[in-house]
Amino acid sequence: MPEDDPDSLRLARSSSGERMEVLTELVDEYSTTLESILAILRSRSTDDEAARSVATSIAASGLVHLRTSSDRVRTSTEEPVTTAFERLREDLRPLVRYRDIDVQFVEPPEDGRPLPSEVAHGARAVVRGCVLALLDSSDVERVRVQWGCDGTNLLIDMRDDGRGDTSDDSTSVQSVGQRIHALGGRMTMTATPGWGTEIAIVIPLDPPHAPPGSAQAWDLRPRELEVLRSLASGRRNRDIAADLDISENTVKFHVANIYRKLGATSRTEATALFLRT
Repeated sequence: MPEDDPDSLRLARSSSGERMEVLTELVDEYSTTLESILAILRSRSTDDEAARSVATSIAASGLVHLRTSSDRVRTSTEEPVTTAFERLREDLRPLVRYRDIDVQFVEPPEDGRPLPSEVAHGARAVVRGCVLALLDSSDVERVRVQWGCDGTNLLIDMRDDGRGDTSDDSTSVQSVGQRIHALGGRMTMTATPGWGTEIAIVIPLDPPHAPPGSAQAWDLRPRELEVLRSLASGRRNRDIAADLDISENTVKFHVANIYRKLGATSRTEATALFLRT
């Protein structure tokens, strides 16, 4: 990566990091709202009129959160692990409120290492996704959620008391796996017939070090590097097209080439690779 203007590069990375944090927060708020609405609509213990009323209330509350999230100014890029875990409780509460299920939380140690914001947001989304996957089995009555930390990784352990027939080939589990992979983590799922399912997740607290010269190894052309920088700063395709005085279709062509050369599948992944160099 060119080093001709390190101050500008640091500023661009800082700005893009802030934009990515706000975007992640908005996505998490949106996901929580949708998951909560689905939970009440799927509930067998609530009639249609009551379900509509509760779903409307959840949607209205979600809109308020979404509108205010973008206005919040963060003063720290880390979150105490206990605070992150408490926010997880709040996220799961509407998700399971209308299901006859007991979610048991095992608190992380208070002196645990603070979590980078990206890890905290991602971990909560991962747990929500796992809970939804486990609840696909109608006989699940209890789910246990535990967070820990070994100083280097966030350790998540989840267990249910179902039939033990949850498959790692299911769409919901694969979606969770993709999110974990994007965070540089790994997941192990063990389903024991008659005893339930256990999911163990390890998410690193620090991003892996990129090999020296990786930007050059990508063999990006000057225009592709310009587009990648714009992607990392949170610019949309049409804005990039206007900035570079090219068509939006040309931007899409460059983005496709960037994904191929970086081995990325999304803007988030491409941005993460770029910021690690």
